[in-house]
Amino acid sequence: MTGTGARPGDRLLRGVHRTLTGLHPAVESVLAAILGLLVGAVLMYIWGYDPWRAYWALLKGAFGGDYEIASSIARGVPLILTGLTFSICLRAGMFNIGAEGQMYVGAAASICVAYFSLPHPWHLVVGILFAAAAGVLWSLGPALLKLTRGVSEVISTIMFNWISRFLVFYLVAYVLVDPRQAQRTVRIPLSARFPILVPGTDLSAAVYLAVGFALFVYVLLWHTAVGYEVRAAGLNPTAARYGGISIKRTMVLSFALGGVAAGLAGAATTMGLPPTYAIISGLPELMNLGFDGMAVAMVGRNHPIGILFAALFFGGLNAGGRVMQFYGANPVPLEMVRVVMGAIVLAMAIPELARVLPAVAGAARGLVRTLSPKARKEAA
Repeated sequence: MTGTGARPGDRLLRGVHRTLTGLHPAVESVLAAILGLLVGAVLMYIWGYDPWRAYWALLKGAFGGDYEIASSIARGVPLILTGLTFSICLRAGMFNIGAEGQMYVGAAASICVAYFSLPHPWHLVVGILFAAAAGVLWSLGPALLKLTRGVSEVISTIMFNWISRFLVFYLVAYVLVDPRQAQRTVRIPLSARFPILVPGTDLSAAVYLAVGFALFVYVLLWHTAVGYEVRAAGLNPTAARYGGISIKRTMVLSFALGGVAAGLAGAATTMGLPPTYAIISGLPELMNLGFDGMAVAMVGRNHPIGILFAALFFGGLNAGGRVMQFYGANPVPLEMVRVVMGAIVLAMAIPELARVLPAVAGAARGLVRTLSPKARKEAA
């Protein structure tokens, strides 16, 4: 409709759209971060904590020295890769939340390099390939269910997350277990570990893997014909199909790329995060990295370059949040630290959430259709 014939509601929606996304993304992110920090400061002040001292502790714990900076980067490495898993599929028009499960199987696959010997760096390369292949294979399940049966990727990826979680629980306890220490798997051998970049810290060469894959995804999606097809299918599947783009091919490709990224996140954790170099029973070192990657993708505007900075920001929050709990005469308890971090992340994610709302709504409609009695009868 033209401007004279547009309905008032349409004009209102366009005004909201301009308010949320009309500014430069960097400016929006800075303003959203300031808003989140203010909300966090108000919450801490209401409950009797000094927000300025707490934020100083957060900043000092995240970027106060070489060790702190290295720790922040190290904690952001797996989040780069799990954030890419969500972002790639969202660019293709799908709401894939299966990074958690794909990362689990990738981590378990990387442990298998402990059962044979190879010289460095080939041992490391084989572990990376094992993890990437496992992530791809686990991601193809939801993709095939979507293609052949029309199953919502939201449901299938959630189910696959639970399956992979308990599968890896079993592998850790009975198959990959270290006979000398039953609480963890066998350890990654020295020849298959990422080298430590800063002695005395957790930062390993896995950061190069994460950054390199993010740059690869950027070039692929924004500077190749294949990437154009993926993004076109996500923006308007009907128009893309009319233009000769295979929606099925872009769907499988996006799931496969996401699976690679999630599998590499598992390898980066097991092969590049000292001191364990193993999977501990209960998966504490892996738990929620896939879901946190979704927030990283939103804060990074679902763009590979933005995800790099968002992951560093999240790594800093995680590293600095620990210092907030012990800094000063009136330290901030863990529960309040998480509330403050949640307020900051939510504020920074709002602009991108508004932009991807149509994709979220489409996923919700697909979920409702899948759960409807009519769909269940047809499936039966």
